[in-house]
Amino acid sequence: MARTAPHMRLERDCPAPVCGVDEAGRGPWAGPVSAAAVILDPRRAPKGLDDSKKLSAKARDALEPEIKAAAVAWGVGFASAAEIDELNILRATGLAMRRAVEALAVAPAFALVDGNYAFSLPCPVRSVVGGDGLSKSIAAASILAKTARDRLMFELDSAHPGYGFAAHKGYGTRVHQVALARLGPCEIHRMSFAPLRR
Repeated sequence: MARTAPHMRLERDCPAPVCGVDEAGRGPWAGPVSAAAVILDPRRAPKGLDDSKKLSAKARDALEPEIKAAAVAWGVGFASAAEIDELNILRATGLAMRRAVEALAVAPAFALVDGNYAFSLPCPVRSVVGGDGLSKSIAAASILAKTARDRLMFELDSAHPGYGFAAHKGYGTRVHQVALARLGPCEIHRMSFAPLRR
């Protein structure tokens, strides 16, 4: 069966303007969790939007400027490793999403959020399981959240050499495990995560 591409039908059922919201980086051992919010003009939505995990890095990087140019408004927010340790990853994800929505130049009347958790945002929220594969707005947000976080982890690789952050983006790869055993954790590691606690 052919996979259905993301569409704008969910947005049409919501009060306008509606933003799509998604996160990136909940699972890594290091670095922030990021989130993005995007209000799309359905007449100008870029072609090729999809769940960021289903796209290559090259495709995401190509779509990022197209999304920003075509969007009515877009915003990105982060919650740091220290905030993740203080709040827990779920609440920190909600904080990053709130910051992304608050960064929008146009205040949304409604938000479509990927997942099954109803985060508290500055507007009413509808959670959509698998939303980044169903809604173009959420798909666009997933791409911006991913590209923003990847770019930041590349920059953090220079500030914290030896861990390989530019390559693995903080995920628990073998390279990361070996670097941790050799160097110990640094200030952007999530010390509340089990592999770091051990």
